[in-house]
Amino acid sequence: MSGHSKFANIKHKKEKNDAAKGKIFTIIGREIAVAVKEGGPDPANNFKLATVIAKAKANNMPNDTIDRGIKKAAGDVGNVNYEYVTYEGYGPSGIAIIVDALTDNKNRTAANVRSAFTKGNGNMGTTGCVSYMFDKKGQIIVAKEDYSGDADELMMVALDAGAEDFSEEEDSFEIITDPDAFGEVHEALLKAGIVMASAEVTMIPQTWGELTDEKDIKSMNRILDLLDEDDDVQEVYHNWDMPEEE
Repeated sequence: MSGHSKFANIKHKKEKNDAAKGKIFTIIGREIAVAVKEGGPDPANNFKLATVIAKAKANNMPNDTIDRGIKKAAGDVGNVNYEYVTYEGYGPSGIAIIVDALTDNKNRTAANVRSAFTKGNGNMGTTGCVSYMFDKKGQIIVAKEDYSGDADELMMVALDAGAEDFSEEEDSFEIITDPDAFGEVHEALLKAGIVMASAEVTMIPQTWGELTDEKDIKSMNRILDLLDEDDDVQEVYHNWDMPEEE
């Protein structure tokens, strides 16, 4: 939609993440452990692990930290007892929210997520109540401040590697892939020396919602902040067209 800056949202997310880098590394460490348990330690034969490694690199996780995590998980497979759970619900004015968590105690996580929704004047819904409003896609953002090359060249690298779509925003380029093609496209961009602001398999809203009431904006930020503070929460997806910060 016009005026919607994906990079602004990602920058906002990244700045928050940078302030809590330890938490991000812990979150990704858990994802590595689960991926290794499910499919083994070789990313060439384990797509889920390859995807997590791409996410780790996009978050500037050092290679030796990634390797250590994989080795530790490979030797510790029997002790990995985390499982993925997804919650769906609504924020103020019907903003759609999906919460992905990785937990060793589903009762604790469900109570914490429910509390975050309630404190922000939202409510948890049933499975499937909002996920139909999102598409699961690989999304790679290249900031214009990090890329001085030709836009057509970048587009050709992405499309030749299997990307579905390429678009130019005011401050960035967005590359969309099928989830299964994400690893190959990410690898091709790495080989071409492209710096990526964000690279992950994510849930992309089909439509965006705006909040104009100050109380609603405050409530929505409250939900997001509480979920962000929860160690079990891995990712939060929503369709709020967040205003760009000055």
